[in-house]
Amino acid sequence: MAAALTFQPKGVIPACLLPFHADLSIDEAGYRAHLRDVAAVEGITAVTVNAHASEVATCTIAEQERVLAMTMEEVGTRLPVVHGVYSDGSHLAADIARRAESGGASALLVFPSATFASGGAMRPEMALGHFRTIREASDLPIIVFQYPLASGLGYPVETLIRICQEIDTVVAIKDWCNDTKQHERQVRELHALPRRVSVLSTHSSWLLSSLVLGCDGLLSGAGSVIAALQVALFRAVQNGDLAAARSIADRIYPTTGAFYDPPFLDMHNRMKEALVHLGRMKAAHVRPPLMKLSEAEIAKIGRAMEAAGLTGGTVYAKVA
Repeated sequence: MAAALTFQPKGVIPACLLPFHADLSIDEAGYRAHLRDVAAVEGITAVTVNAHASEVATCTIAEQERVLAMTMEEVGTRLPVVHGVYSDGSHLAADIARRAESGGASALLVFPSATFASGGAMRPEMALGHFRTIREASDLPIIVFQYPLASGLGYPVETLIRICQEIDTVVAIKDWCNDTKQHERQVRELHALPRRVSVLSTHSSWLLSSLVLGCDGLLSGAGSVIAALQVALFRAVQNGDLAAARSIADRIYPTTGAFYDPPFLDMHNRMKEALVHLGRMKAAHVRPPLMKLSEAEIAKIGRAMEAAGLTGGTVYAKVA
């Protein structure tokens, strides 16, 4: 196997969806086609697999390994692959990390353990221990997935800084704190560390506001559909072109409204329906506990794609 590509924690990193057949087995041909679509977007810097967007909570370890293998076959020589580490137990998380490195991944996206929801904020040594266990299993760069504090799964800023300081392979956070003041503080304080840590936004429903605070990039499931618009927005912000950024944000607005409206848990369900509407995915099957959307909501998603000016032929094309 060829050596993994070097991961740089910056730019636009889409998190790919995972199509299923009607019997809920993985649609391998559909997944490969989706990977090729996303990877063809000019300007993305990596892809993410085995994360929320691919319904990782419903996938076995063997299925995760298969997803990574297909990803490496399709895009692994062109783009770094970020592999999700989704496990409540630290030792299983370490095993996933080890398998990801062996399979050719370039970086890890480490989700918080659901155990932390019952008071983990009061025991920072638990979070540090979780990351140390993963670090012992793999040398891959780590992206810390930062959740909202209200969820019980977010790390207090002081704990987050300790993780970044004490775990030498942490190179970035995927920031979903969902609090503007905390978000800005994290950008400023992580950038100011002696070993600078990048901030990748996943505040997709207020992405323009987030990016102008100084984020190094974004990592988002919405990129499975609107990566081309995200690239255009990120570049406009980087170039200081506020007028262009606002214009692109106006196009993004109807899509993220359709994806992220309550209930939030249907976001990737909706992204699949968007790609079905655009003719880029054959079917929008999801695994339980997710359920098929109503016809009314599916129609709303279609209208949002039209409001954004997206068609099957333009959705992954460079934004003029």
